[in-house]
Amino acid sequence: MTRAAHRAVVFAYHNVGVRCLKVLLAHGVDVALVVTHQDNPDEQIWFDSVAETAAHYDLPVVTPADPNVDAIVADIVARQPDFLFSFYYRLMLKAPLLAIARRGAYNMHGSLLPKYRGRVPVNWAVLHGERETGATLHRMVEKPDAGEIIRQQPVPILPDDTAKEVFDKVTLAAEMCLDGVLPALIAGTAPHVAQNLALGGYFGGRKPEDGRIDWLRPAAEIHNLVRAVAPPYPGAFCDTARGRLRVLHTLPAADMAAGPPALHAAGGMIYASCGDGGVLRLLAAELDGLPLTADVLGTDTIFLT
Repeated sequence: MTRAAHRAVVFAYHNVGVRCLKVLLAHGVDVALVVTHQDNPDEQIWFDSVAETAAHYDLPVVTPADPNVDAIVADIVARQPDFLFSFYYRLMLKAPLLAIARRGAYNMHGSLLPKYRGRVPVNWAVLHGERETGATLHRMVEKPDAGEIIRQQPVPILPDDTAKEVFDKVTLAAEMCLDGVLPALIAGTAPHVAQNLALGGYFGGRKPEDGRIDWLRPAAEIHNLVRAVAPPYPGAFCDTARGRLRVLHTLPAADMAAGPPALHAAGGMIYASCGDGGVLRLLAAELDGLPLTADVLGTDTIFLT
């Protein structure tokens, strides 16, 4: 008897990887192999473990440094998958891997493609003040995030949401997106819509240094930067005469009078004046590694650049 065409090899990491792997299992997909990453000891691991989830379901797991090496490709060929899925896996899958699955290779991306192709799309969307993002399941081709769109699930970005809050929404959106279209994908009836790549752009990864604040910029722009890199990401920062200032949570303060870029305390709160005359209220901040409160700042003014 011929087996049902439901066998998959899954490349996955992070919360989206965990939730989408569980969606496949809930739909009866035969997961022949899970390919994931070993956690980096230098990275703050705040997210769920795909390897641990796979172990709970007795799924075979490998963690190659490069999934495109001959041994891994041969192993996957031997498992005869119908589908390959990539759910927040961090490495590129090259053409020989993508060609293995006879019914296609599909990736879940954390934006509404073709917007924000590439790395850390949630952080970029928050940084740019977007009011909407989402998750997109698309066919994988050699060019990153460029294949046909199968389904999208939008989510709102509220004006004061942090990247972590938006990422949590996108994780749920990814689960809903896959759960909603998987029966049609298995049945061969799912739509495949070509992207118009001219309507979006490609974005690279971000480094901790990219969180440096230029206080001469507009308040809205600085607020978006703080939101985009707030914990568990490295945080927004600048250097002052009193040491390094790390800004973790802000809100616009439209009713405050502005001056040159500086920190000052008023009414038990800390405020920062920005380059365009706008003011931000600092709800959480650190100075030289210690919590900065209005009492700590007192009557001092810290000028910012």
